[in-house]
Amino acid sequence: MKVPMSSSAIDLASADAIARYEPVIGLEIHVQLATATKIFCGCPTGFGAPPNTNVCPVCLGLPGALPVLNREAVELALKAALALNCQIHQHSRFARKNYFYPDLPKGYQISQYDEPFSENGRVEIVVDGVRKSIGITRIHMEDDAGKSMHEGFKDSARYSYVDLNRCGTPLCEIVTEPDLRSSDEAYALLTEIKQVLQFVGVSTCDMEKGHLRCDANVSVRPRGTLPFGTKAEVKNLNSFRFLKQALDYEIARQVAVIESGGTVEQETRLYDPDSGETAGMRSKEHAHDYRYFPEPDLVPLRIADEWLSAIRATMPELPGRKRARFISEFGLREYDADVLTSTRAASEYFETAARVSGEPRAAANWVMGDLMGLLKTEARDIADAPVSAGNLGDLVKRIAAGEISGKMAKEIFAKMFASGEPAAAIIEREGLKQISDTDELQRTVADVIAKNPKQVEQYKGGKTAVLNYLVGQVMRATRGQANVAAVTELLKKMLGADRIC
Repeated sequence: MKVPMSSSAIDLASADAIARYEPVIGLEIHVQLATATKIFCGCPTGFGAPPNTNVCPVCLGLPGALPVLNREAVELALKAALALNCQIHQHSRFARKNYFYPDLPKGYQISQYDEPFSENGRVEIVVDGVRKSIGITRIHMEDDAGKSMHEGFKDSARYSYVDLNRCGTPLCEIVTEPDLRSSDEAYALLTEIKQVLQFVGVSTCDMEKGHLRCDANVSVRPRGTLPFGTKAEVKNLNSFRFLKQALDYEIARQVAVIESGGTVEQETRLYDPDSGETAGMRSKEHAHDYRYFPEPDLVPLRIADEWLSAIRATMPELPGRKRARFISEFGLREYDADVLTSTRAASEYFETAARVSGEPRAAANWVMGDLMGLLKTEARDIADAPVSAGNLGDLVKRIAAGEISGKMAKEIFAKMFASGEPAAAIIEREGLKQISDTDELQRTVADVIAKNPKQVEQYKGGKTAVLNYLVGQVMRATRGQANVAAVTELLKKMLGADRIC
């Protein structure tokens, strides 16, 4: 998807100037793991609780409180690493990352530094039809900080408020290699990673709730040169659109600085969605600034072969492989395969409907069209669709068998969506079965011919388009239940076999 560059970015550097430079981009993606409790204590992770209620001595960092690692958090983190093709280290260690911030009550974050549990992964993206492999440097686990709130209170001009509910929430940090060369590629990568993590159930990736957050490291260099430029880290990228807009702005800003004879500073910058600009926040830290050292209250993490094998066995087919299979096995177009693998629920729904119907392409059209259209109107998810995948597949099968017409199927589907009933029950109750019996149709066709002598004469006189009118009269007489193809052939036969429509 193309998102226009903000006008402020265009003003900073001309398109010609920007074209002379190559962006170098890497992402740091923080994903909240879908556990019910925090990573080192039993406090709930649910969103929306009253401020400072989902807390305990452990996540508040009170003296004497000791962390205990959440096994489910480790399993979800391992699934994320496997899904992103990472190498798993069966021995890893937690470390303390020391820094001061008002919403970090311990004064340090429990993270992983030189001994992470996974490294060296890869993710494939496609941008403008070109496939590219992006490296994953590492994935490590850590606990989240709290949340500082600077707006919404009567004295916000003087004070900031702190909600510590988020303290200790389990995170995976996914650090990519600086392999991205445009904001479009960054957008595609974040989209792919989000989809993969949702497929394997690692996270809901709900950006509005802070379950997926992204920082971008970006620099520029003259095209054709190898050394990296000085990078800036851009924070506050809480939507895909903002990620692209911030990168476009920051690339143009850095090019303008260099073109004017200046020097890009290594710093952390914030993106302001209202202005469409990034602004300097602080100088960029180095690893030694955090004074990492091994976490003394946690033993090293060891992943047994049996545990890792059991987790591998639960991994579903990933979206990239499923897309390719839908194209090769079901003959779907690439666009259709993309839509039908947008979520795991959508892919599983379609595949069930396709197999029940025996008509995968027709099933795809019904899922993407009628079903998703009604779901969107009612703001419902496909996982909660009132029409089961099996029932939709049965409806498509009945169309292919000539039991019902496409027009009748639309009417039946609307009733299925409203009631949750299968097609068979609605067809039986309302007498909607398509009439294909030749004897029954012949009587109706003969009656229509008798009642429309003028149109019959016009047809016999060579005005063959009149046949459509006569077909319509038969359909009206049968309340739309007649088989159109059978009616057409009967009319031709009864009006003269030598007439061809």
